[in-house]
Amino acid sequence: MARPFEGIRVIDVTHVLAGPFAAYQLGVLGADVIKVEHPADPDQSRGSGTDAVLNRAQMGTGFLTQASNKRSLTVDLKTPEGQEIIRKLAATADVFVENYRPGAFDALGLGYAALSALNPRLVYASFSAFGQHGPRGQQTAYDHVIQATSGIMAMTGTEAVHPIKFGSPAIDYATGTMGAFALSAALFQRERTGQGQRIDMAMLDVAMILMASHLTGYLRNGRHPKPHGNKQPHATNSAYATSDGALVMLGASNLRQQKRLWTVLERPDLIKRTNEERDADRDREEAALNEIMATRTAAEWEDYLQSRHVPAARVRQMREALDDPQLASRGVLHRHDGAPGVEGGFTVPLAAFTFAHDGPRIDAPPPALGQHTDAILGELGYTAPEISALRAKGVV
Repeated sequence: MARPFEGIRVIDVTHVLAGPFAAYQLGVLGADVIKVEHPADPDQSRGSGTDAVLNRAQMGTGFLTQASNKRSLTVDLKTPEGQEIIRKLAATADVFVENYRPGAFDALGLGYAALSALNPRLVYASFSAFGQHGPRGQQTAYDHVIQATSGIMAMTGTEAVHPIKFGSPAIDYATGTMGAFALSAALFQRERTGQGQRIDMAMLDVAMILMASHLTGYLRNGRHPKPHGNKQPHATNSAYATSDGALVMLGASNLRQQKRLWTVLERPDLIKRTNEERDADRDREEAALNEIMATRTAAEWEDYLQSRHVPAARVRQMREALDDPQLASRGVLHRHDGAPGVEGGFTVPLAAFTFAHDGPRIDAPPPALGQHTDAILGELGYTAPEISALRAKGVV
């Protein structure tokens, strides 16, 4: 069997995180992803990341994260010749993804109406901060701005210190993941109907979905979600200091788990029959857990509780999490021996799931800027002299 998207061509005219990550997820499942960038103003993620040398080489870790299995084509979309290249590409494609300001591609003659007229089976996805329409449609934002706009920041942190931004650009990656799901659904739909699709992805919409249960609760009773930090509503579902100073996060969330926790801690007097009883007795439970958890190290508590089927984990740094043999057993990461412009090996995330067969796989390292321009233009019928002329004019 072939991977799900082998034979599918994706034109990826996106930058930074959400759009490129969506295309990347299709790429690791077999799609031919052609990343389109301006020859003199490439994806800004090429210059971002933790390695200054790679940033200067336009191969920053921000770019490496989601560029494997892609081919790189440089095109100036503001030139008539560049627009013609995109039209020819779209005629051969199954998916077109862009994440520029709403209306920008329509103004270039490369919007959904124009490209779907050339290719009615085309699935065309636009990623933006607020969506293609509405009062805020023309406004721009990044992950942290959407965190502020959506209310997620206000509910993150502690009672004393909030709002706080997430440590990772979670909304960007969630938008990319949701976008890959939307693209997959549209391609599946096309197999049934023969018709392409227009997808409008908004980061704000995704942020709201990430708060789904909180939204339902607020809209029911009007109570804003509070920033709980490590002190969650139930004492048995919170973090505690241990004898070595490290924290353990307890996850005895439901009634069955809290009963098991109090049983293994030899405090059956604290077992509750209802969540209302837990709420009413929270202070006493917290005091007991503060005293009990201080008697062992974080690692000892994790081993002890997990072996007794009580969810619990010591709070780790990324280094420790990456050293966990469980991660290696899952195939979440892929090691590259090298890439154009990158000296030495590096590791990137692959996918958050596995298939029994023909699942996500990385076949090629992230490309240098414009690495495949000549080959892709050749596939479209451009001759070597024509490509040279386009390059001389700065079109590619």
